[in-house]
Amino acid sequence: MKPLRPLVISGREVLPLVEGGKGISVSNGESSGAWAGAGGVGTFSGVNADSYDENGNLLEQAYYGKTRRERHEELVAHSIRGGITQARIAYERSNGEGRIHMNVLWEMAAAERILHGILEGARGLIHGVTCGAGMPYKVAEIAVRYGVHYYPIVSSARAFRALWLRAYNKFRDNLGGVVYEDPWLAGGHNGLSNSEDPEQPEDPFPRVLALRQMMNSFGLNEIPVIMAGGVWYLREWAEWIDNPDLGPVAFQYGTRPLLTEESPISTAWKQKLLTLKEGDVFLNRFSPTGFYSSAVNNPFIRELRARSDRQVAYSVKPVGEHSVEFPIGPRGRPIYLTEADKLHAERWVIEGYTTGLKTPDNTVIFVTPEKANHILTDQIDCMGCLSACMFSNWSQNEDGTTGKRADPRSYCIQKTLQAVSHSEDCETQLMFAGHNAYRFADDPYYAGGFIPTVRQLVERIATGD
Repeated sequence: MKPLRPLVISGREVLPLVEGGKGISVSNGESSGAWAGAGGVGTFSGVNADSYDENGNLLEQAYYGKTRRERHEELVAHSIRGGITQARIAYERSNGEGRIHMNVLWEMAAAERILHGILEGARGLIHGVTCGAGMPYKVAEIAVRYGVHYYPIVSSARAFRALWLRAYNKFRDNLGGVVYEDPWLAGGHNGLSNSEDPEQPEDPFPRVLALRQMMNSFGLNEIPVIMAGGVWYLREWAEWIDNPDLGPVAFQYGTRPLLTEESPISTAWKQKLLTLKEGDVFLNRFSPTGFYSSAVNNPFIRELRARSDRQVAYSVKPVGEHSVEFPIGPRGRPIYLTEADKLHAERWVIEGYTTGLKTPDNTVIFVTPEKANHILTDQIDCMGCLSACMFSNWSQNEDGTTGKRADPRSYCIQKTLQAVSHSEDCETQLMFAGHNAYRFADDPYYAGGFIPTVRQLVERIATGD
């Protein structure tokens, strides 16, 4: 494999190897600080990060507000305090090597306020901000205010063009790089557009080449493109390295850093990663953000799939084929189904799925009474962790609501991601992963359950393996 040439990222020459940020305490100060200490770019998550008391004990993110708005404010305070905490840990663990970046989601609750709060409280400790999950027009202006670089995450040249023309052209000097995140292979939330087929993955090379050509047209020839999603062995990307058509390129790793000694995920999660098979990571659209996301097809995801499978369209009055009365709810109020759907609904009720929950799309799903209570409780307990949530109908706008019916086909993302990152339960909680996670089982480096340190992993990656 060609030798890796260092790149200048966030003002310092480093290995072109970037740790991908993973939210809710999965990429923290320990892991990102170790990655930077190994000479690369470490990225901690600024999404509801952990903080600790004076004895180093984890502070639970408890919520006491009686309203969603009150709990939302508590969440913002938790997020700012946790982000500052993790920045300090990362900076200390890096020993002055590499670079420290913070990753945030533009669609998370109060993204601008949280960015300001963390960057103000951790001045000089953070060198760059990566931001995706939406169109983060304002992230450049915020980064410039605190003297840090910004790294938008995009999945197409068209998305970057919109960002550049609307906002980023005013803040050229602080653009540190552009992260291209493959929408079919990356873990977590994916940037698939409505014009792209989730079942038809595209080769990333022509897409990144189009991005580079777009960047060059704006005079950004020397700004690195950071390839994210699907990167495992660098030798498989040899044609990308020192390719004059692509210009400077770095590589981002999101899934492989999960299986390191410094990774904060549970032992159960690490062991699960070693057993995954190809196809076990499932591209789905259950997320309350409305984005596609990639997660392990565990019982949590399978329950969501089954929930949506037990779904029929209805009308509130007899219209056309929807003429068959069917009672739902404790009062047995009628909805109207087709004759065929009535037979499906009757079968589900016999199987124990006796509670019908209406969706925003004029459909009704059938679940057990216990699951219905679980869903409704989570919706009521919403703490406003997103800018807008399909599951609970929360919105951070003045009305506090999306104006749509809460969607019982989704889930409370804050609750399940806190649970999976702070317990040994990776079966009945959401478990994000990239689509190449099955390669842990095939890669001889992990034979016998070997788990490397971050430094060992970075050194291994740099060899091409």
